[in-house]
Amino acid sequence: MGRHRFGRQSIGQSIGRLISGLILGCTILITLASLAQGQPAQQSQYSINSQVPFNQPDYYPIQQTVSSNLYYPTKEWLGRLILPTIAEYQQDTSTSDWCWIELYQTPATDQDLLGKRVKLTWQQIPELQNYVKKVTVDVQFTAAAQRSQQAGNVLPERLNGRSRVGPLQSLAGARPKDDLIVGLDSVKIVPGATPPVLQINRDPLQVTGRYVGLLEILKSTGEADPFVPVCPAGSPCPGSFFLARHYNPQSGQFDGPQGTIYIPQQPPSPRGVFPSTSSYIENSPEGRAGWYLYGAQNQNGVFTVEAIKPRQPFRLQPQTVILGRRQGLDYIKNQNWQDTETRKGTAQSVLVDPVAETIEAAIAQWKVGDYALVVHLFGGIGGEKAEPAPFGTVTGHFAYGIAQVIQDPFTNELKFNTLYEQVYAHNPNGIVAGSHTWSDFMGNLQRGWLGTRPVSDLLVKFEALTQNYDFDGLIFSPMEELLKELQVMTARYRTGDGKGVALVTPATSCVQDSNQALYITIEQIKQKFYSTPAIQQWLETHPDDPQTLRFQELVALGQDLRNKLAPRGVVRSDWQENAEFVAGIDNRNGFVLNNTIASAILSWQSMLPRNAHDEIGSIFLDHGAKLWFIRTNQVGGKDPKILPIAPTVVMGQWPVIPALINRLALASLPVQWKDLVIAVSLLALYGAIACPIGLLSGFLKPYPTPENIPRYLWKITRAFFAPALIEELIFRVFMIPHPAERVSSLVWMGWASISVVLFVVYHPIMALTFYPEGKPTFLNPIFLVLTALLGTICVIAYGLSPTLGTVTLIHWVVVVIWLYHLGGEQRLSLNRRFRRRTTTHKI
Repeated sequence: MGRHRFGRQSIGQSIGRLISGLILGCTILITLASLAQGQPAQQSQYSINSQVPFNQPDYYPIQQTVSSNLYYPTKEWLGRLILPTIAEYQQDTSTSDWCWIELYQTPATDQDLLGKRVKLTWQQIPELQNYVKKVTVDVQFTAAAQRSQQAGNVLPERLNGRSRVGPLQSLAGARPKDDLIVGLDSVKIVPGATPPVLQINRDPLQVTGRYVGLLEILKSTGEADPFVPVCPAGSPCPGSFFLARHYNPQSGQFDGPQGTIYIPQQPPSPRGVFPSTSSYIENSPEGRAGWYLYGAQNQNGVFTVEAIKPRQPFRLQPQTVILGRRQGLDYIKNQNWQDTETRKGTAQSVLVDPVAETIEAAIAQWKVGDYALVVHLFGGIGGEKAEPAPFGTVTGHFAYGIAQVIQDPFTNELKFNTLYEQVYAHNPNGIVAGSHTWSDFMGNLQRGWLGTRPVSDLLVKFEALTQNYDFDGLIFSPMEELLKELQVMTARYRTGDGKGVALVTPATSCVQDSNQALYITIEQIKQKFYSTPAIQQWLETHPDDPQTLRFQELVALGQDLRNKLAPRGVVRSDWQENAEFVAGIDNRNGFVLNNTIASAILSWQSMLPRNAHDEIGSIFLDHGAKLWFIRTNQVGGKDPKILPIAPTVVMGQWPVIPALINRLALASLPVQWKDLVIAVSLLALYGAIACPIGLLSGFLKPYPTPENIPRYLWKITRAFFAPALIEELIFRVFMIPHPAERVSSLVWMGWASISVVLFVVYHPIMALTFYPEGKPTFLNPIFLVLTALLGTICVIAYGLSPTLGTVTLIHWVVVVIWLYHLGGEQRLSLNRRFRRRTTTHKI
């Protein structure tokens, strides 16, 4: 409440924007430095990996002789995409987007197509054709694309200069070579077409390996890798050939046939980090339950592993079950990433159920066929070969996906099958934005993250989102809507909206644009509801139907998610325009991107992956969703030179600072009209109590407005920043938990009370130490009573309107009225003159 000496600061047009900008200044630097996972080398990791034979498609013959009892095909339709030449593409104008595919797997009924190169295109479905049209672009590399490529990132260089590049062409041409292996669903064969034509209704799924087997790795044979003689375990390497034993479904044990498998050692990056290693993989604690090994026979007939997946974490047998919402929130915020470094080489499976009363009841909620939304997050690499962590921040990576409970074909037990929709910027590893199997994105030995990073896959089971709606034959699937929007985003990323490169910036990144897709989905659901009278009529005539109740839950969830993605209703203009473009409301030509600081500020809550992962999970938990966490921490072979590092919020590796920054960011949103109403109402209440006390006691005395108006305006401007803004930052924003932190009412009241007490005590301490002009005014009992009242009013205001602008406004108005209209300045001036006379007398 007093006036203290602080440095001068300029006045911003918007307090929310000003403070958010200050916060984001640091965050933007961190994002730019880290979201791309370090500076890429001049030679890409993809180029290095492509030089060894086992990473080349022709290392694996099309004709395979694996046992059908021991290995299953990874997909019924599977093959290698081949980019058509410009001449081939121009000659065929019958479809707007197509590419070739060399088939490696086909159904038994279509074995005559095995090994052939056939045409792949889209089914003639209006909605599907609309998707293709919206993401089809002319590709012309910009200067930024050329710089990115020179820096070592893998760009679609074969697409440069091409026109009418659709989603299939952008997949086929994503890398310098035709080496993208995909699986196909819902395939239709065009009868009588020459060459044969396959039609699909969704994006191809990027996969690794033609076959998968469930094996236990017994021991190394000691035979050195013939292509990569170096490994993380030191010299000599223990070898890349292993004796392994298959799972026996009759006994339920690993006592089936055994033989030799080859797990190649991938070459290291220029920084010396190995993307994976098979060194001592037989000793991995996660191998006790066996490994899913993906690959194919090489030219010598030896099964060569291209991807690995531990069995145990994906079984519906959680290691830990947490019951209750409060306990679940604590797990999300605190326990999920606790002691990550010490968990190296291990995996965890944790089930959180806010409703179930017993462990058995919680597990029983997950059944065959159930779907779950996947919220994916990975962390950083530490240890001797650590990657940079600017300002103590490990950004990591964020994505959405879908998981389904299926029956394992090997064991008949229930397990999760996880797919990702990876919104992924161009990178040195050759990871392509799009749909991925878990084994392709995580388990792939040359570019997967299982062995190098800690990962949290949060599986969200919320029937209102994951189940379809049937309104008298009108089928509506919220999950399908989200997957469609994510596929639109990934197609845009592959071409950089025609510019040739998708770069990481504060306003565009995996987490920002994955959540832009979520925002557009929410808007699409709203638009479909309001534009479809049949849906509204069905809900009105079936008010108590379980489907109606589910839909109401979906609407409530959508509103909470929208509030998180667009705080206080302020939406990024490009997100809003893109939502309208997708919905057909705005028929302009193409998507828009506002890659500005202002855009980053408006979507700051989805800027860092860790914050988005935790907040999305917490929102779903608040709505009663069941959560299943699958955590891996550098699982696989032994690499003693790296450690798993948890992803963080801003400056998350430094204690306390992240919490303060988060509270400041949450409280720094723009003030709205309802906040002003709250502020005016509480100011009136304060005045009604404080004025009688102060005037009757003689502590307050009316004074006229100063005649020197410019000086007066300067003084009240200075008072806004000091003491009002600074004291509210310290005693309200930093000290009291924001509602978004979801603390209990008792905890909130406790911190609110402490803030008032410290706010009162702070003034006498200042008078006795750094601000002697405040003595004896700051020791006056009436002053302390009025200060306590102001602190209480500000606490109430912060509870009703948790924004820095609201409480600062109240504090500022009270200080200005007291100082310049009710005798405060005269009292402090008198104290100052008295102190000077006393000092002179002593001299």
